[in-house]
Amino acid sequence: MAARSAAPFVPDRADLAALRRAARDCEGCDLHGPATQTVFGAGPEDARLLLVGEQPGDVEDRTGEPFVGPAGKLLDKALAEAGLGRTGVYLTNAVKHFKFQERGKRRIHKAPARGEIRACLPWLHAELAAVRPELVVCLGATAAKALLGDAFRVSEQRGELVEVDGLGVIATVHPSAVLRAPDRAAAYEGFVADLRVVREHLPADAARTGRDVKAAP
Repeated sequence: MAARSAAPFVPDRADLAALRRAARDCEGCDLHGPATQTVFGAGPEDARLLLVGEQPGDVEDRTGEPFVGPAGKLLDKALAEAGLGRTGVYLTNAVKHFKFQERGKRRIHKAPARGEIRACLPWLHAELAAVRPELVVCLGATAAKALLGDAFRVSEQRGELVEVDGLGVIATVHPSAVLRAPDRAAAYEGFVADLRVVREHLPADAARTGRDVKAAP
């Protein structure tokens, strides 16, 4: 049996608006069934910085927007502390549907399988082609392995600038991992430090109007 893929649902050379419309009807893997809706990326089409996480969570699945739950709020705080503004950042996930298991009335996050990640990759590649960011930040192991391969280890290579197909990529932990850390203060400090490295790799001047993601001093 051929591997499932979102590729048949991804329009060729489309802008973000067209991609977002098409993604609503994606059935490239089985996750579309139990999920409330597709959670596509959000942010300016000319963003200099693109952040990619694992998958939407419960709050994101209900609202249809990425990074609006507890992890998203922590990310907002860390971006601001690192001198980066969220308004100029494009935020997305490697997997566009929420994978979960029901526990009573709660829906508990369940990590996507390798096949589900691969099936959804055409959407991420299309977003990268539409946005053309100067730098990509992978939040967590799932996003890092999706773009950098299974051999990449965030625990060993976080904060390092890696070039893939001419694109600069830096990996760090997912903000949800900071929330779960036994020493949350130390984990948060390390996360912000990684984002400061990201800031250092972005040129101070913007090539196009609206592409500057650095916050005001």
